[in-house]
Amino acid sequence: MIRILTELELNDKTVFLRVDFNVPLKDGKVGEPHRIDSALPTLRFILDRAKKVIVASHLGRPDGKFVDKYSLAPVQRYLQDALQFPVAMASDCIGPSVENLLRTGAGKVVLLENLRFHPEEEKNDENFSRALAALADTYVNDAFGAAHRAHASIAGMTKFFKNKGAGLLLQRELDYLAPLLANPAQPFVTILGGAKVSDKIGVIRNLLPKVSALLIGGGMAYTFLKAQGIEIGASLLEQDKIELAAELMQQAKQLGVNLLLPVDHIAGDRERKNPVTINDSAVPRDLMGLDIGPKTAQVFAAEIERAKLVLWNGPVGLFEVPPYDQGSRVLAQALADNHPAVTGIIAGGDTVAAVSAAGLSSRIAHLSTGGGATLEFLEGKILPGIKALDDQP
Repeated sequence: MIRILTELELNDKTVFLRVDFNVPLKDGKVGEPHRIDSALPTLRFILDRAKKVIVASHLGRPDGKFVDKYSLAPVQRYLQDALQFPVAMASDCIGPSVENLLRTGAGKVVLLENLRFHPEEEKNDENFSRALAALADTYVNDAFGAAHRAHASIAGMTKFFKNKGAGLLLQRELDYLAPLLANPAQPFVTILGGAKVSDKIGVIRNLLPKVSALLIGGGMAYTFLKAQGIEIGASLLEQDKIELAAELMQQAKQLGVNLLLPVDHIAGDRERKNPVTINDSAVPRDLMGLDIGPKTAQVFAAEIERAKLVLWNGPVGLFEVPPYDQGSRVLAQALADNHPAVTGIIAGGDTVAAVSAAGLSSRIAHLSTGGGATLEFLEGKILPGIKALDDQP
């Protein structure tokens, strides 16, 4: 049984709050703050009740050593502005300097330096876990985006706490994602994009028996088109996954799932320039498909309008480079226009970024903070960070 934040004893406690502030930085500032903003309700809830809040996160892949560009200092500045409350910054995450900072006051909120500056974090080292746990008497995990990692601050340190539970964000993620696997509202439409079929195999296999329609765009669509014998020009192709794509299409047919692929494209040259609309499912030899075409976008949008529940993981085009963002924008608009009749769940950083770039994030039910964690959850895997909060043996 996992306890939620409202069930935990917080009054006059020092709370260790594990968050996922692994956000992009640009010119020394937070570039995209969705993950930080999503954790603010939990932080404010604890702040109103606890004696002190110790906020901990990783950032990037510093490989177990101090790397200045992966310091959480820019996050501290953003967090302080967002909270409108002083946030002290520790120079490390364990050790005498941190203990002294906590002991001598430092204010009510302390942000620890990047957990991954210590190799023991990713190794789930017991001594490191114990040192982190010694800083607080209550543990709250709100880091859904890292819940698939069996790391010290996610899994290892939880055994040292009797008073532990899920933050509001983690609870919200589970409230939206768990029903997709158990008893999803119908019609349930899943949109999958992104570059590779290989990244989504587990999700497709697990969700196929549950969906009414599966819409495939992005680079991964071209492996499916190739499996149908359709020419794809210079488009992205996973040669070793053609047979698998054919197998998945056959499985969808047997299950009565409406599996839809692009019927037209926005294509470009090999440098991804000189965009042109291809009014056919085939792509000419010297061009590469870089976005779903307008006809496909309308067909996909019509499926969204008929749905009660939509899961979308992966942009359906190269959304960072206009005009290859148009397909993703049309789908985001369809979700927004049909909210709240259609419950839209956006999963994956690129998809969240595409929806945010379209200015529509506030009109969609849920933007998941998980990337790999969301995919593994939807594959049906038990996430270490979730399991570690369960009081049952």
